[in-house]
Amino acid sequence: MSDIALIETARDFNRFYTNFLGLLNKAYLDSPYTLTDARILFEIGSHDGVSATALARDLHLDPAYLSRILKRFRIEGLIETNAAPADLRSQIITVTDRGREQFEELGRRANAQIAARFDMLAAGEREAAVRAMGTIRALLDPTAKPAPSVIRAHRAGDIGWIVQSQSRFYTEEYGWDLRFEALVADVAAKFLANFDPAREYCWIAERGGVNVGSILVTNGGDGIAKLRLLYVDKAARGLGLGKLLVDECIRFARQKGYRELSLWTNDMLDTARAIYVKSGFRLVSEERHRMFGPEANGQTWVLDL
Repeated sequence: MSDIALIETARDFNRFYTNFLGLLNKAYLDSPYTLTDARILFEIGSHDGVSATALARDLHLDPAYLSRILKRFRIEGLIETNAAPADLRSQIITVTDRGREQFEELGRRANAQIAARFDMLAAGEREAAVRAMGTIRALLDPTAKPAPSVIRAHRAGDIGWIVQSQSRFYTEEYGWDLRFEALVADVAAKFLANFDPAREYCWIAERGGVNVGSILVTNGGDGIAKLRLLYVDKAARGLGLGKLLVDECIRFARQKGYRELSLWTNDMLDTARAIYVKSGFRLVSEERHRMFGPEANGQTWVLDL
């Protein structure tokens, strides 16, 4: 993309998003406040106390402009100022009870506005939008902190996500054909159809409400558990989620009394294989195949429990 096209795309998106949030409206969220007013009140209400200097710095506001807004807030009874204990020359700003009520009401209105917008999206589209927001933030904001990761049990819709995400990734990354999607769909369908919660489990890794990883343990019979469908999304790699998911499988298999945990993979999946080796798995067999189009080397690994 040329520099001109990139700039025009970014500006077009900015125009759309400011309209989407109603940021150009004089009355933000049908309130008597502008967007800047609301942001300042939010920052004050989110802290036990904050100085005008810190507000101007963090919000990139002209101190004189900020001072006029704070003066109006004091007149309206939204904030109060007190001398800082460590420096009597510095003033600490806090919200009053009235200011907190207004701050919380603006929060409710903002939440309702966003929820209404997202309610119009189809299944899966909300997650896609959140992922896109996270990508933009991560790439353009050097101070952005990654959302914490959560490992949880699967729920309705997660198994469909596993099929979709893995099929798309391996097709794009390795050129595998639709037979791989058929395999993943078959494993997923059998897991759901025959799910035995006493002997089987599915873990989903989630960040910021978005699925970014998965793994299954299924009952292979004769005391053997099978590790299936390990996956970590590109956006979440390098965070140790793959090892964490494998560790959960091993812990579960041991807890349930399995004598062995086995898995099948392909040797070009270097990151996954490194996790298996580090976790104590040993390679027991391998064979060349064209199950998904391009020639690959399939491997079976086992861990004695």
